[in-house]
Amino acid sequence: MERALHTRLREGAEDAYDELHARVPDDLADALREAGVRDWRIWRDGLDVFHLVNVEDYRAMRAFLREHPANVAWQARVTRLQSVRDDYSAEDDGLLGVWSLSAQLADSTGEGPRRSPRP
Repeated sequence: MERALHTRLREGAEDAYDELHARVPDDLADALREAGVRDWRIWRDGLDVFHLVNVEDYRAMRAFLREHPANVAWQARVTRLQSVRDDYSAEDDGLLGVWSLSAQLADSTGEGPRRSPRP
């Protein structure tokens, strides 16, 4: 499954955020893989940060990472750059999908769902 996410940086944190993400710590990358993450891509437009997460089960990944030492250490570093802290306590399902070319092309009726359902 894929999940799109949006976070926002604090004013002036752009360079520090980019530098921090030049390479995440190996123990965090290992924890992400152990949590079922196949890929995690990040784009930034000014203060707005967009993530595309390819993961087996998004909620299970968040539950696994909530107390994982590698993620706790990472969050301590990255949270200071974000405008809103993610403490992993909320049921976050990511952004609501509105349209997909592949879904439309795969739908033989031509009247597929307008929005991607959330689990």
